[in-house]
Amino acid sequence: MLRFGLCCLFKDETVTFRTTTVKALSTIPRDRQLLKLSEICLHNSCNLQRALETVHRLGIGAFRIMSPLFPRMTHPEAGYSLDDLPDGETISRVLEKSRLFALQQQIRLSFHPDQFVVLSSPHAAVVANSIQELEYQAMLAESVGADVINIHAGGVYGDKQAALQRFGAVYQSLSESVRLRLTLENDDVSYTPEDLLPLCEDHNIPLVYDVHHHRCNPDTLAVEEATELAAATWQTVGREQYCHISSPKSGWADGNPKPHADYIDPLDLPDCWLERTMTVDIEAKAKELAVVRLMKELRG
Repeated sequence: MLRFGLCCLFKDETVTFRTTTVKALSTIPRDRQLLKLSEICLHNSCNLQRALETVHRLGIGAFRIMSPLFPRMTHPEAGYSLDDLPDGETISRVLEKSRLFALQQQIRLSFHPDQFVVLSSPHAAVVANSIQELEYQAMLAESVGADVINIHAGGVYGDKQAALQRFGAVYQSLSESVRLRLTLENDDVSYTPEDLLPLCEDHNIPLVYDVHHHRCNPDTLAVEEATELAAATWQTVGREQYCHISSPKSGWADGNPKPHADYIDPLDLPDCWLERTMTVDIEAKAKELAVVRLMKELRG
């Protein structure tokens, strides 16, 4: 009943994604910039298809697509659209192929933008850049059929409730394409499930429950309660619940439990998850090896 997900990259499988920097692009004229970006985007699109074929072969049911699949697309100087790229039409056809494959094989797709996407920021420029990035992610998500764009609430800025109110106000201004996919995740520093649930309930935003973050940054809710309350936010929008799990690199007894281990300790998987229908992203350093090992251990 659990659908396990791989996050972005592979450890042993020969699936690769390329990137570039604004500094590297700035050394060449615009036509050559677009040619280079086109080559990278086509490579990444083709390898997304390879990634989906690989996770299907391994029995993995979900895949988180790396945010910079199309690198520097929203950059104010180096930014571009697919129409600007020599391979734009081919790239669109490859993305459509991936969308159909994921649909046919029931592979759930998601995005998790980087930490600089902060809708609760008091700084207008940060919010504007965040919205632009989310629109880019929504364009990609629509192209490949992804139903989740997951973000954190951001910083506290000295007043947690005021920050959440700003988040809610910005959320209302987002495009429908973003709002349909946007989810919120509890983090290991600032916002617990208990902090986020009222905002999620008020705006019909599904809560991605990260049990590792909750254990690092607890509130009054037990894991079972948090799981159930988070599930209700997904039921409201008629979609399958999404959760995250990690294990601490140095264990729970010693040192800092926040860094992720190579593999998942099966004992860290909540018992109450075993009988639920949900997607669970495995956030572990060993990537696909960790997902496959956990699935084998649970079957055993």
